Amino acid sequence: MRQRALGRSGLVVSEICLGTMTFGSMADEAASIRCLDQAFEAGVDFIDIAEVYPVPPDPSYAGVSEQICGKWLADRPRDSVVIATKVAGPGGGWFRGPVRSGRTALDRHHIERAVEASLRRLGTDYIDLYQTHWPDPNLPIEVTLEALDRLVEEGKVRAVGCSNESAYGLVKSLWMADLRGIARYETIQNNYGLLNRRFEDELATVCRREGVSLLPYSPIAGGVLSGKYQDGAWPEGARFSRYRDHDGRTRVMTKRFLNDASLETTRRVHEIAAGCDMDPITFAVAWTLTKDFVGSTIIGVTHPDQLGVHLAAAEAQLPEDAIAAVDRLTREIRYPLG
Repeated sequence: MRQRALGRSGLVVSEICLGTMTFGSMADEAASIRCLDQAFEAGVDFIDIAEVYPVPPDPSYAGVSEQICGKWLADRPRDSVVIATKVAGPGGGWFRGPVRSGRTALDRHHIERAVEASLRRLGTDYIDLYQTHWPDPNLPIEVTLEALDRLVEEGKVRAVGCSNESAYGLVKSLWMADLRGIARYETIQNNYGLLNRRFEDELATVCRREGVSLLPYSPIAGGVLSGKYQDGAWPEGARFSRYRDHDGRTRVMTKRFLNDASLETTRRVHEIAAGCDMDPITFAVAWTLTKDFVGSTIIGVTHPDQLGVHLAAAEAQLPEDAIAAVDRLTREIRYPLG
């Protein structure tokens, strides 16, 4: 498993990161532990979590993913794993409190409460990468950065990053961190893959010029690129099958990734991957790793049996003609924002 640096933080991680969004919901604790074991044995030393995980949303489950990872972490040397988690605000559940109303709470009070809760659930005295899960548009960015910087100074956090951020938001935060001489965002975790290349419009340039690493999430578009939703299929237990009838926000997410354009693109990506004698999941994850602004690509599974084709991306070599073909294909289409 190759290693890559995360921004200018000094953190070096496996180029595949195991995401835990399903741990405790779609994957029970036993399956989650097996996933962690198998990924670690394959060389994955980077785990991404969040205080509001797992999803699909259930307020009573918030923090369970961190608890599961904490149990697993207790059985190995702390410095053998790079742990990333995220703060949304008061916590307490996905779609509850400020998250439900469409905003987060990233002031010092809420950040300090959140980090202490995450440390307790993880059973550790520090977090390697602490990320804001969403921007807080109602708060000056310097308030959030100064709160995060305090955590770095106290040794509770080694580096900080952001998620679901815009080009303007990232640039503003970098400028403010430089002006104040405080910790800056070393990473940005945004959706990026063959079915969503908007990151390349502006954010990729910011990352290249400022030395910030992208941590792409959902590189197979929530499973769409696996082909499981082709021909009108709604597999039982699959993410978008569960989202479809849940609530307004998740229905919008389903429409964004699952539509006529994305399904046709998936069909054509499968043809290109087959020409490389490669599983389409392996192909899609490996494609993200061809980008120089990517630090580590986050994969997500619900069962250990699904890990193999994802992890194979670390060793995959995509032919130049296949990269060119899929590049032309996926740049032709813009997908609905919902």
